[in-house]
Amino acid sequence: MNKQQLANKIWESANKMRSKIEANEYKDYILGFIFYKYLSDKEVKFLKDEGYDDELLKTVTEEDEETVEYIQKNIGYFIGYNDLFSTWLDMGNDFSVDNVTTALSAFSRLISSTHKKVFDKVFDTLETGLSKLGDTSGARTKAISGLLQLIKDIPMDGKQDYDVLGFVYEYLIEKFASNAGKKAGEFYTPHEVSVLMSEIVANHLKGKDEIKIYDPTSGSGSLLINIGKSVSKYVTNSDNIKYYAQELKENTYNLTRMNLVMRGIKPSNITTRCGDTLEEDWPYFDDSNPAETYEPLYVDAVVSNPPYSQPWDPSGKESDPRYARFGLAPKGKADYAFLLHDLYHIRPEGIMTIVLPHGVLFRGGEEGIIRKNLIENNHIDTIIGLPANIFFGTGIPTIIMILKQMRDNNDVLIIDASKGFVKDGKNNKLRASDIKRIVDTVSSRTSVPKFSKVVSRDEIRQNDYNLNIPRYVDSSESAETWDIYASMFGGIPVNEVDGLVEYWNAFPNLREELFKTSDTPYLQLACDDIKSAICKSNDVIKFEQAYEQAFNGFEDHLRKELIENAETVEVSKEETAISENIFARLADIQLVDKYEAYQLLDDEWGKIAVDLEIIQTEGFEATRKVDPNIVIKKKDGKEQETQEGWVGHVIPFELVQTTLLCEEYNALKAKERCLAEIPSEYEQIIEDMTEDEKETCKEQLTEDNSAFIIKEISKKIKALKSEPKSDETLALIEKLSKVEAFSKEEKALKSQIKTETAELHAKTKTTIEGLSDEEVKTLLEIKWIKSLVDNLYSIPSTIVNGLVSKITALAKKYDNTYFDIETEISETEKELCSMIDDLCGNEFDMKGLGEFKKLLGGVQND
Repeated sequence: MNKQQLANKIWESANKMRSKIEANEYKDYILGFIFYKYLSDKEVKFLKDEGYDDELLKTVTEEDEETVEYIQKNIGYFIGYNDLFSTWLDMGNDFSVDNVTTALSAFSRLISSTHKKVFDKVFDTLETGLSKLGDTSGARTKAISGLLQLIKDIPMDGKQDYDVLGFVYEYLIEKFASNAGKKAGEFYTPHEVSVLMSEIVANHLKGKDEIKIYDPTSGSGSLLINIGKSVSKYVTNSDNIKYYAQELKENTYNLTRMNLVMRGIKPSNITTRCGDTLEEDWPYFDDSNPAETYEPLYVDAVVSNPPYSQPWDPSGKESDPRYARFGLAPKGKADYAFLLHDLYHIRPEGIMTIVLPHGVLFRGGEEGIIRKNLIENNHIDTIIGLPANIFFGTGIPTIIMILKQMRDNNDVLIIDASKGFVKDGKNNKLRASDIKRIVDTVSSRTSVPKFSKVVSRDEIRQNDYNLNIPRYVDSSESAETWDIYASMFGGIPVNEVDGLVEYWNAFPNLREELFKTSDTPYLQLACDDIKSAICKSNDVIKFEQAYEQAFNGFEDHLRKELIENAETVEVSKEETAISENIFARLADIQLVDKYEAYQLLDDEWGKIAVDLEIIQTEGFEATRKVDPNIVIKKKDGKEQETQEGWVGHVIPFELVQTTLLCEEYNALKAKERCLAEIPSEYEQIIEDMTEDEKETCKEQLTEDNSAFIIKEISKKIKALKSEPKSDETLALIEKLSKVEAFSKEEKALKSQIKTETAELHAKTKTTIEGLSDEEVKTLLEIKWIKSLVDNLYSIPSTIVNGLVSKITALAKKYDNTYFDIETEISETEKELCSMIDDLCGNEFDMKGLGEFKKLLGGVQND
C-alpha cells in the first residue's frame, strides 16, 4: 500500500484502540513508539551496514562497553539487542510491558554526551503514561502489543524523498488534532497554514546558503519542518539549515524533538529547549559555562503560532530588551508579547511570520501603542486575513502577520484571504491554489480588487493606526440590485450589462451581437438562443482557439518531464516547474484564473508524486508489482486481516482492464448491467399482478418482494397447470413463467460474473507483471496526464457557459414586467368573475358572491 493508505490504516486502527483515552493523550503513546521504532531500526541499519548479520546482532549488549561507545559515537545513542523494536516483535507472547520500561530506562542512561540535549528525557511522556494503557500489567501488555503490530509496517529508511515515516507521523498528528478539541492548538498548526507561512519565508530567504530558523512555540515541530522543506528547495545543501525550537509543555516539546530527528535532520543542526518563552528568553549560554558561551540568538526567520490572547505577567519586564522599544502587552493578552519576542530574534535582513487573532489589528490601550510604534518604525510588512474555522478547536478569525527588521518600503500590504477555502468536515481548509495566490501576492506586492491593497503609512495614520482589514479591502459580494424601470416596463439595464466588463474586454464585438441598443439606458436581446449566439461568435471562437494554441505541446512536455524522466525528476520541485509552465501559457489569455488552473494540477499531483517517489525508491520495476489486497473481516467475533485478491503497486487494475483487457472488461460489465436490471423486471411483474394473484403466490415472494425462489415457483407453476385452465390461471402461469425465466437468468448471470471476475482479476495480475516498458509508460500517461490535460482543456467551455448563465439570468430577471403580471392578474379576475356569474344559490350565497366580485374588480362600487 502507498503511504496514504498506510497512514489511513494506522489511524483507523489507532482510533479504535484508544478506547476511552483522550486523543490528546493517546497521540503521545503511538507517536512515542513510532519514534522508538525509528531509533531502533536506524541502529539495526547502521550495524548491518557495518557487517553485522542477525546472529552477530544478538551479541550487542550493554556489557560490551567498546561496542556501546562505538555505536554512541556514530548515532548518538545505544539500544541493546534485547531492547530493539524488532526483538520485541520476535518475542511473541513472551513480550510484556516490563520490556518497554526496561528499554526506555536503558535508553536514557546510554545517550551519548554529544546528543544529550536532543534525546534526554525524550521518552518521559511515554514512560510515565504507560499506566493509562491498562489497569493491570496484562492489560497494558496487550495494549502495547497492539500498538507495536499497528506500526510495524512503517518503513524507517526515508530513502530519497519517499518520506513515508514523515508523512504518516504528520498525518497522525493532524488526525489526533482533529479529535482533540480545544487542546489541538497546543500541538498542531494546520498543514495548509504551515505551508503558506513556509512558502512566504522561503521566498524571502532565496539565495542564502546558510539559514537559521526558530519557532518559540514549536508544538509538534511541523511548522519548523515545513519551513525547512520549503527553504531546502532554494539551498544547495539542506544540512545548512539549523533548527531552533522552544516549547512550554514537556509532552509537546518531546513531539518537536521526535519530529525533527525523524525527518533526517542532523542532531547537530537541532537545538531545542523546554521552557516558557515569555518568562525566560532563549538562554544565550551553556549553563555549565555561561561566561565563555554567551551568544545571543539571532536567526534568519522566526515562525510561530502562539496560544491566542493568553494571560501573562508583564511586571518587571519594562527593561527586557524584547519589549523596551515598543511597549508591554496587556496582562490579559500576550499576543503582542509573543510578536515582539519573535521580532527581537530576527536578523536585520530576516523575516518573521506569526499567527494571531484579528483583535491585534484594532484593539486599543497598550496594544494600540505597540501597533503604532511598530508601524512608525516600519516593521509591519504584510497582514493576511485567514478564513474562519481553519484551526482545530477554535472558530475565531485569525491572521498571519509578516514583520521585518529592515524594509525598503514603508507601506503595509493587506490581504483578505478569508473567502478562499474548501469545506473539510467542520473546518475550512486552504486549497493549494489559495496558498499560491496569497504567496504570489505577497511576493509581487500588488493590489488586487476585493483581495489585496498596498496601504500607505499616511492612510494608516489617518485611520488612527487601526489595521482592521475591512477598512482597506472590501471582499464582500456586491448585493443584487433591481432596476425599477426595467421591472415595470422591461429591458435590461445598461449598467448591469456593464458589470460584465471583463467579458466585453475579452470579446469586443460580442456585446453588440447579443443586445440591441436604444435611446434609453436599457437594452433588448438581439437573439432568441443566447447560448448559440455566444458559442458561434467569432470572438468566442478566437478565444477558444487561442487557448488551445497556448497549450499546444503541453501534453508532450508532461510526457517528457514525468514519464521519460520518471526515475530522475526532482519530485519536490516539479510541481512548481509545471505550474510555471502553465502560468506562462496563460499569460496572454484573458478571463482564465491561472490559480484555478493551478488547482487542477495540484488535484492530480498527489497521486503523481506518490507514484514517482515509489519508482525512484524501488526502481521502474515497481510499476510491474502487485500487492496483496488486505481487508479487515470479522472471524469468531474478532477483526482479522485477510487477503482478497491483489492491487496494483503503481498501475491500478481497472486501468489495465479498461485499456489492455477492454474486451473482457466490457463483456463483464454488460453482464453486470443485465443482472442489475433483473430486479426491476421482477418488480414490474409483481406490480402487474392482481391482488388475488399476489395472494395466491405470497409464499413464493421473498422478503423484499423483488424476486421469487426458483424451486417454489416451479412447484407453483406445476400445481397451477393441474388445475382447470381458466383465463385467470393461464394468465398467472404466464407471469410466473416469466419470473421463473428471470430467476434462472439471474442465477446463471451471478455464476458467470463470479467466474469471469475471478478470471479477469487473475489475468490483470499476470498482465501487470508482464507489462513492457512502453506499455507501462502508456498506462502512466493515462493515469497521470490525461485527466489533467482534459480538465485544463475544459476551462474555456466553463468560462463560456458561465457567461451564458449570466446573460440568461439577466434576461429572465426582467422578462416578466409588472405590467405583464398586472395584465395576467386582470384577465384571471375577469375569467373568475365570468365563472361566478354562472353560479346559483340562495339569497345569501348570491350576496356573498357579489361582494367577492367587487374585490376582483368585476363590479364597480357605487
